[in-house]
Amino acid sequence: MELKLKRPLAFFDLETTGVNVSADKIVEIAILKVLPDGSEQVLTRRVNPEMPIPLASSMFHGIYDEDVKDLPTFKELAVEVAEFIGDSDLAGYNSNKFDVPMLMEEFLRARVEFTLEGRSFVDVQNIFHQMEQRTLKAAYKFYCGKSLENAHQAEADVRATFEVLKAQLIKYEGVEFEDKHGKISVPVVNDVNALHTFTNMSKPVDFAGRLVYNDDNQVVINFGKHKGRVVTDVFDVEPSYYAWMQNGDFPLYTKKVLENIWNAHRQVKREAKVAQTEVEKDNKKDAKKNFQNAPSKEKPKPITLDMLDDLKNKFGK
Repeated sequence: MELKLKRPLAFFDLETTGVNVSADKIVEIAILKVLPDGSEQVLTRRVNPEMPIPLASSMFHGIYDEDVKDLPTFKELAVEVAEFIGDSDLAGYNSNKFDVPMLMEEFLRARVEFTLEGRSFVDVQNIFHQMEQRTLKAAYKFYCGKSLENAHQAEADVRATFEVLKAQLIKYEGVEFEDKHGKISVPVVNDVNALHTFTNMSKPVDFAGRLVYNDDNQVVINFGKHKGRVVTDVFDVEPSYYAWMQNGDFPLYTKKVLENIWNAHRQVKREAKVAQTEVEKDNKKDAKKNFQNAPSKEKPKPITLDMLDDLKNKFGK
């Protein structure tokens, strides 16, 4: 099916150093421009982001620092990209929430004029999510083939949820799943621990997503200026950050988890300090003991008349 277009529609996708629009940068941009006559034009450019690419991002999109270190920056490519897009409408997958604002951020940094006014925006992900709804009612119909009566009544909802899970175990028995790292597994099995692992892939600590586990199972901050940093490391360099979060507009459970981490970290530091103090005390005791046990110097002999006579004879006086 050919798209009915009044003007070009530019499908575009960005690979970036991260997902923080205000801080992260583009490392690759690809644009497929579909013209009203059905013809297509493609522009793909890798970009030097002028900042290190985090390993987690590189593992996701496969672009590493050495791949882009000698390439043009977005500032050097911005005019070419803007001119290629021209007056096209824009389309992408999750583009309204991420790609469009990220692209605009880069144009503004490069001080290249590019306006969004008068354009149409097609986000394919939103079509998917709205047409294939992820509500319990939709899941019950999809997996169980039945309409959910009395939806949003607690008991009806929990019974429907139970039935959906049993239907999922049947439907996905032996079905392979490939994660974002290319690892293939059969995750939907009749085992609660396995289902826990599969349904908590983001590894939240506080379930609000403010604190998550990293690949080394350390608790890291998942927002703001310290995003990706180990919580206890932040406590060491900026102790006031703990007080800021406790007084900020964060969920109570997030604050409770943070308090537990804070208290445990302080206890570890106190124990380390006590242990260091004990070591220093032991060192002082050993030093004192060694001094006391050191052999004393021989006391000088008293001067006698014979000694004086010997001196006189020796020096002739």
